[in-house]
Parts: sequence; structure tokens; C-alpha cells
Amino acid sequence: MQIQLRRPELEKFIDEQVKAGHFPSPEAAVEAAVEHMMLDEFGDDELDDETAAAINRADEQIARGEGIDFKQFAAEMRKKFAAG
Repeated sequence: MQIQLRRPELEKFIDEQVKAGHFPSPEAAVEAAVEHMMLDEFGDDELDDETAAAINRADEQIARGEGIDFKQFAAEMRKKFAAG
């Protein structure tokens, strides 16, 4: 699929976002925008109380140094699900 932006200000904005390092390419910026639209389609942006509490607990665990490196976590999950 090829997309051509008809409004120069949109193209300029995307170029600025790429130059600022927010996206690796114009295509990545457009993909992010479409993903955002898809998420917005599924409901409001408010978190329910249970989800907000889980996020807060995770933030507290990280602040206490209880987090693990993502590579370590990924290796553990691969091992767990490969065995099962």
C-alpha cells in the first residue's frame, strides 16, 4: 500500500517527528498513528480501578528494585513455554 499525504503540513509534521528521532521512518510514524486510531476505537482511555492498581503495584516494585531485565524475563518465558 502506498499513501500520499495531500496536506503539506502533515508531511512536514511527520518529517519533523522522524528528524527528532521519535520514529525511524515516515512509514513508522503513520503506522503508529493508525495503531493509535485503532486503540481509540475500542473505548475510552480511562483505566479501570483494577488495572490502575496493578500498574501502581508494578511501579512500586520497580522503585524497590524488584524488576528484572527484559532479556532475562524473555529467556525465562521462552524456557517456561518451551517446556510446557
